[in-house]
Formats: sequence, structure tokens, C-alpha cells
Amino acid sequence: MIRNVLGSLVALAGAASAVLSPFRDWYAGRAGQDYRVEDLFGGITAAESGVLVSMLLPFLAAALLVIVGVVLRSRLVVALAGLVVLGFTILWMVRQGQAAGSLVVAGDGSGLQVGVVNALAGGLLMLIGALLMSGRGRRGRRERERERRPVEPYAAPAADQVDTWPPTQEPGMSVQTSPWPEPEVDPYTGPDPHDPRTRSYPQAPPAEADPRDPVHPPHRPPPPPPPPQG
Repeated sequence: MIRNVLGSLVALAGAASAVLSPFRDWYAGRAGQDYRVEDLFGGITAAESGVLVSMLLPFLAAALLVIVGVVLRSRLVVALAGLVVLGFTILWMVRQGQAAGSLVVAGDGSGLQVGVVNALAGGLLMLIGALLMSGRGRRGRRERERERRPVEPYAAPAADQVDTWPPTQEPGMSVQTSPWPEPEVDPYTGPDPHDPRTRSYPQAPPAEADPRDPVHPPHRPPPPPPPPQG
């Protein structure tokens, strides 16, 4: 979010600099709005130009691209606007150098002037703003795709199958129970003779060992009666 805001501000500052540059002097006291766009492809001439068909036209288009890119948070659109500004400015420099024989920077205003600097700086600021922006991000695209997908309910079980319930898909009741076995409770066998707290308690008589049931051994059956004496 912070990167998008910072990149948008830098890109908008670059767009403002590019739009204002045609109203300033570009070369030898001639403003950028005096150069026609068609002169960039046919050669620089001394003919005057209207404002809407001058160097202001591509820069206005680049500024609109920046606004669209900021609204859509599109780094590609903002970068394209910066390339448009830099491309037209460099093309003008090439044509002006061909017309004048060379490009010079002089302090008396007979060479390149501040308007060209504003245009170049505006294009660079647009590119920097595009680099600073983070864009929409993959997370936003995944969320939008998830919203577009139709929500399908769980299919009903077949007639020959027992009722099941997601997510276990195991037959049985729909009540969620613990998967672990219930702990077994040890039967009470009386006080522990080794515990000093219960040592004085009365102890149960020891039961005879029976491997079948050591807790509750069965009673010994009575002895058989003696055989009759005849």
C-alpha cells in the first residue's frame, strides 16, 4: 500500500513536469509548444505550431496514461507513459541536432534550455514511480479468481451408501468424536500399603491368585462329599 502511494506521487510529479515543459524554452529561446509533432518525423522547421499539435500533445497523452495507471495500480501503464515522454524528447533532440548541426548547452540561452530538462526529468520520474509501485499483487488476483468460481455444494451420497459427512468422509453418524481411545480406569483395589498416608487403613484379605481374573477371583467350590461306605 505504501509503495503504491509513494510510486503514484512520484509518477504524478513526473507527469506534471512533462506537461509544463512545452511552455518553457527548449532551444535558443524557442518554447516547446512552438515545435510541431510532425516536425519530429519530417525535420525541424521554423514554422509556428498550434498548442494542441505541438510537443504538448504526446505529453498530455502520457499524463493521461499516468492517471489511468495510478487508478488501476498498473506499473506497466505508468512505465509506458514514461517511455512515451522520453521517446519524444530524445527524438526531438535528434531532429534539433540535425537542424542546428549540433546540440550545445550555453549559459546565454543559445543552446538546450530548461524545458528539455523538465521533459527528461518527467519521463525519468514516471519510470521511477513505476518501479516503486507494487501493483495489485498476486493475492488480489487469486481472491478475484476465487470469487468468480461457482460454489458447488457437497454431492449427496448414493442410495446404496451410508450417510457421510465432510471432511472425514467416513461412514457413520455426523457427530464428531475423538479419534483417540477412551482411557481405561484402573479398578480400585484398596489403599496402597506403600503410601504412608493410607498405610493405616484396613487392608482387604489377600485373594488367591487366579490368572483368569486377578481382580475378582471366583470362589473356590465346596469339596465333594465323601463316598458312602457300604
